[in-house]
Amino acid sequence: MSITASQVKELRERSGAGMMECKKALVETGGDIEAAIEHLRKSGLAKADKKAGRVAAEGAIIEAADAGSAVLVEINCETDFVAKDENFRAFADRVAELALAAGNDDVAALAEADFDSGDSVEARRQQLVAKLGENIQIRRIRRVDADGGVIGGYIHGGRIGVLVSLEGGDEALARDIAMHVAALNPPFIDADSVPADVLEKEKDILRAQAEDSGKPPEIIEKMIVGRLNKHLAEITLVGQPFVKDSDQSVGALLKAKGAKVRQFVRLEVGEGIEKEESDFAAEVMQQARGS
Repeated sequence: MSITASQVKELRERSGAGMMECKKALVETGGDIEAAIEHLRKSGLAKADKKAGRVAAEGAIIEAADAGSAVLVEINCETDFVAKDENFRAFADRVAELALAAGNDDVAALAEADFDSGDSVEARRQQLVAKLGENIQIRRIRRVDADGGVIGGYIHGGRIGVLVSLEGGDEALARDIAMHVAALNPPFIDADSVPADVLEKEKDILRAQAEDSGKPPEIIEKMIVGRLNKHLAEITLVGQPFVKDSDQSVGALLKAKGAKVRQFVRLEVGEGIEKEESDFAAEVMQQARGS
């Protein structure tokens, strides 16, 4: 049968699928819009399953916030090109809104949430996989609550996101601290938040180094204390020189503003994901041989 342009247009608007996929689905279902939508959904699920094993280490960090809380969401894809696609960005923004409204950081529960028009987040993810042709995954959600304080957020290039919760201070200060965390990535807030096993391991290393100097035990202990304090300044947020003014530490800045960091979270796209190394020349050679 003949498929009209208006049928294809309606199916595209309702399903979000590409023009050729919509036309093919309409041909296979005899022009039945509802049957074509079901066909596209099944096709999208099959494509999503097929692509699920592919490495998705690109993507974006999205922030959503209201008066009392904020979230960061990492959504991954396979290429930077898709990460910049308007369909991917619209999906990511909506997912972040839903994550904020959910009040938790449960990715599995978020997948079942209502995205729009009766579709779940997972259904829309599958449709996006079918449309853009890449593995797309909602990887992580991190949430920060104000608890009577203030929250500041900073997104750097869509790839690094930070949220900082302060007791005292204001949003401008919280954003400045978030920018610092984005740039220097401190593992801990202060010395009290450094786990005991991390401290003991560092002490053992410093003691071994100091003992090689051949100095008396009392001097060695002083060396260990001095070097440990220097190390703590390097790995703690409050000990680091402030990225906007290296003449003062973050701790000194906070003290001057009458503020204290309660919590910070930092996400970076693809961190911890082992990327596949590709040999472009070998791929071209293999394709040439195959043709």
